[in-house]
Amino acid sequence: MRRNFEWPKLLTADGRGIAFGGDYNPDQWSEDVWDDDIRLMKQAGVNTVALAIFSWDRIQPTEDRWNFGWLDRIIEKLGKAGIATDLASATATAPLWLYEKHPEVLPRDKYGHQVNAGSRQSWSPTSPVFKEYALTLCRKLAERYGSNPYVTAWHMGNEYGWNNREDYSDNALEAFRAWCRRKYGTIDALNQAWGTTFWGQEMNDFDEVLVPRFMGADSMVNPGQKLDFERFGNDMLLDFYKAERDAIAEICPDKPFTTNFMVSTDQCCMDYAAWANEVNFVSNDHYFHEGESHLDELACSDALMDSLALGKPWYVMEHSTSAVQWKPLNTRKRKGETVRDSLAHVAMGADAINFFQWRASAFGAESFHSAMVPHAGEDTKLFRQVCELGASLKTLADAGVQGSELARSDTAILFSAESEWATRSQTLPSMKLNHWHDVRDWYRAFLNAGSRADIVPLAYDWSEYKTVVLPTVLILSAADTQRLADFAAAGGRVVVGYATGLIDEHFRTWLGGYPGAGDGLLRDMLGIRGEEFNILGAEAEGEPSEIRLAATDDSTASALDGAALDGAALDGATTRLWQNDVNVTGEHTQVLAAYSGEEADEWDLDGTAAITRNPYGSGEAYFVGCDLDVADLTKLVGAYLATPSRDDADVLHTVRSSADATFDFYLPRGKKTVELQDVEGEPVILFQAERGEKPGSYAVHRNGVLVVRR
Repeated sequence: MRRNFEWPKLLTADGRGIAFGGDYNPDQWSEDVWDDDIRLMKQAGVNTVALAIFSWDRIQPTEDRWNFGWLDRIIEKLGKAGIATDLASATATAPLWLYEKHPEVLPRDKYGHQVNAGSRQSWSPTSPVFKEYALTLCRKLAERYGSNPYVTAWHMGNEYGWNNREDYSDNALEAFRAWCRRKYGTIDALNQAWGTTFWGQEMNDFDEVLVPRFMGADSMVNPGQKLDFERFGNDMLLDFYKAERDAIAEICPDKPFTTNFMVSTDQCCMDYAAWANEVNFVSNDHYFHEGESHLDELACSDALMDSLALGKPWYVMEHSTSAVQWKPLNTRKRKGETVRDSLAHVAMGADAINFFQWRASAFGAESFHSAMVPHAGEDTKLFRQVCELGASLKTLADAGVQGSELARSDTAILFSAESEWATRSQTLPSMKLNHWHDVRDWYRAFLNAGSRADIVPLAYDWSEYKTVVLPTVLILSAADTQRLADFAAAGGRVVVGYATGLIDEHFRTWLGGYPGAGDGLLRDMLGIRGEEFNILGAEAEGEPSEIRLAATDDSTASALDGAALDGAALDGATTRLWQNDVNVTGEHTQVLAAYSGEEADEWDLDGTAAITRNPYGSGEAYFVGCDLDVADLTKLVGAYLATPSRDDADVLHTVRSSADATFDFYLPRGKKTVELQDVEGEPVILFQAERGEKPGSYAVHRNGVLVVRR
């Protein structure tokens, strides 16, 4: 059951507009700075702030003393200036007095060491003592601010799971045992699911269930147990979030709730497909990936966010104006990227653009994290970009962008949090697998081919798409395998990646050959049967580190829609990590590319099928039996999978539509100026872009953005 979509209102006459602002921490500053903050916020066009995220100790200085005066004053000042407050539950950090009085609320790491207080989320989500204190705080905030007109939304916690995703405390042990009891019902069912007969791990009762603590230098955790512990970690934090939300909702039910997810292609630690059901509007913290994939990575992460929001607008709760301070390499943003990145989020469906944080801290762990107002103050390039962004967002809001929805692609790349967790297991043929990174590579390949794909959780409904792609979806249940078979039989195209469908939802290996999902149903759909994996790597000194592919006579077979295809592009494609040694079993299975050459022959793979296509019902199924880099995936997508498009591969083109208007966003993906022709509509945003001589022609420079309304 999903909560109703409800978007937080602004303090405008009609409550509408694109939300713009960021985390505001006035308690880090003396009150004589507050008026200057509000002056600069109004200058920049800020209309909302997230408040009190890390302020529990300021709100409750001691167990018996509450201090709301400062919070009353700043909410009032902001509200009178037309700036709405997204009020936090303030539980992301607990006050030190609580840890001193109740050290049992602290988590433990896998070695059994108690985690020390002093950072964010230094608490156990399963601690009943901590929950009691946290919910008391939530109720106090709801009682005081629930009817405050300047508080328009509730921001629960902050980045749940950042520091306490895996807790090995005794509280967690008891909660995990209870979780297993609810999930499996009997200990026999649990033993069966985890395969505990291996290494003599059979249990007689749920009281013998353990959390996967450190067991010695060369020991490997039971993968079924570890996968369930990952699920448990997700669920215990989701339960904690819901307890906080419900404590406030009992007192203040009429304002929307959210919490900030952490989705980028370098992090996606929770099962947000489940979390999205429990918020009124979906929010995300996204921090850019340095290098040439910067914009593509942003769009890929946002594509998942748009799916989690079920196509409704979503909220950027945090991103950075420039550099952060927590990476090995903290690059600043290039000229225009502060504005470009923000407008790119809007292009991908966001109706709120917020940063961490408003004013750069003068002290603490994140003092060198960029902010809307940098250390150098308002007379800076960075603050002028912030003001330019605020004006651009107001222009878009006035034009009617808010509430419009992102147009869907005809291709869904399927993402599974559980498969992402599973790829980190130390019990797989290779520990170099990364499901989420493979999703990103496929997403970039579609962009390179002049197309665009959506990123859709495996658990969601993707039946209306034309094509679904499964990159390294290690875990496939029998039910999900049947969904894929039904999709293909009804006329869909299924593309199965090289390490997909190897295990079931309990981390038990499907038997009979690879990929065995659905007791062989996936193999039947693909028309192939794998015998063994061939794993390459530089660690094997003197051995081949890559194998080439060659197109075959079948590579020019007709596509699903009857169009002739030229598969010669697959000639010379290279695999460097994982090759499936497969036999073709289907009567009509076509081999589009095979392993070829001396290196392939060394591993007895020369001539073995690498990429295949098989008709299935009214549809078809492709098997990509080896890893390919983005360049080779692009060739594969362009030859067989991409829908013909007028879009230039050098441009990210998205469309947002409402009942009143359609908006086209154009953003160059590279470093060169892009010339656009025959663009329909009137320009709304010309950022680092200008009109050409002919009607409908534009030049959009590097890091520029063109938005037209039609």
